[in-house]
Amino acid sequence: MSATGASEETSARGAPAGPLWWPRRRSMVLDIMLGVASAAECAAEGVGFAHDARMPVALGVVFGLIVGSTLVLRRRWAIAVVLISIAVTPAEMGLLLGVVGLYTLAASEVPRRISAVLAGMAGAGTFLVTMIRFRQDNLQAEWGSATWEALLFSLTITLALTSPPVLLGLYVRARRRLVESLRERADGLERELSLLAERAEERAEWARNEERTRIAREMHDVVAHRVSLMVVHAAALQAVALKDPEKASKNAALVGDMGRQALTELRQMLGVLRSGGPAEEKPVPLASVAVAASAAAEAAVSDAADTDVEAGGPRLAELEALVGQSRAAGMAVELSVEGEERRYAERVEQTTYRVVQEALTNVHKHAPGASTRIRLAHRGAEIAVLVENGPSDRGAADAGLPSGGNGLVGMKERVSTLGGGFVSGPTDAGGFRVSAVIPDRTRPAPAEPNLSEQHT
Repeated sequence: MSATGASEETSARGAPAGPLWWPRRRSMVLDIMLGVASAAECAAEGVGFAHDARMPVALGVVFGLIVGSTLVLRRRWAIAVVLISIAVTPAEMGLLLGVVGLYTLAASEVPRRISAVLAGMAGAGTFLVTMIRFRQDNLQAEWGSATWEALLFSLTITLALTSPPVLLGLYVRARRRLVESLRERADGLERELSLLAERAEERAEWARNEERTRIAREMHDVVAHRVSLMVVHAAALQAVALKDPEKASKNAALVGDMGRQALTELRQMLGVLRSGGPAEEKPVPLASVAVAASAAAEAAVSDAADTDVEAGGPRLAELEALVGQSRAAGMAVELSVEGEERRYAERVEQTTYRVVQEALTNVHKHAPGASTRIRLAHRGAEIAVLVENGPSDRGAADAGLPSGGNGLVGMKERVSTLGGGFVSGPTDAGGFRVSAVIPDRTRPAPAEPNLSEQHT
């Protein structure tokens, strides 16, 4: 890889880029120091080369300075530096140039086949020059060494000068690639964690919206029913205050009881909301962002599903009391229960209670004085409820109760959340019918009989 590419890569990662082709300033300083050392070495060796070549010493020194200083370009043109070191091998100069050049070439992103060819050329040149110089020294000294000794000595020198820089460069190259791979994986993991955190935040926002909707529905059910009964009793109290003081006193006591019940239920819901306030925020590492955000979303969904239980919501056993309150307000209500009574999941019983409660509230609002029939049926792993009223013998205006249009929507949302079915609409007789079938997920459906076992 060229130094320009390395500099661009370093700059893209946010690291400080050095001048020209160097990725950092310290790299530039190191290369300049190596270039000065190589130039000094080659200049010293140029003196001997000038004597052997029978040329002016000054020319040999200048030649050595030029050759040695090319080491400064090793990060930009590693191949050229190695070729120069191979070219000056016969002149017996450039030892530092050749070693550092081979290391730089092996550590760069140059294809390995090119690095192998150039390393082989450098090794071959070193081997030949070493062997020739060894034989010349033997002839001058009249040592009379054998040929295999010259080969062994030349091979040892060649391996000592070429193998270490090449192997070290390959190691540095592999390590650099490993670090880059790990950095890319870390970047990819960071992006995935950010995406998971965004999705978890979306889920948490959805859970918060669901919780707000649930709270609004619960507030509507509590306030609308209690206040509707209070208005009806207040109207009756106003009508009989002078004629029947005893009945007026009884109606006033009922209004007070219903007001206290409404306040109690509101206080329970507000207590749950206050206890579920946001916790103190603490910084968390990026590696746990997705897990923490997902856990927060799951907790929000769980809280939205279980707040009714924590608030101590109503149960099926309280239907008789609910019906009694409407009867006390003057409504003719008939309650019938079919099937074997048993306990259901808390949310199932609370939803059934709220459906009946809201249906009775609608009768008080829109059909005052109408007779109402409530049918509750236990069917295996589900419970069915039907609330039907006849036509009103008075207008809806007599009740004086406003309608927000959220009662039927809230009932349908409650039943649909549990996977049940909800139907509402007018009857042929001029009344209104509300019907819901709510499955009990905690109870398995009844299994069909095994005919083979019965036959056996």
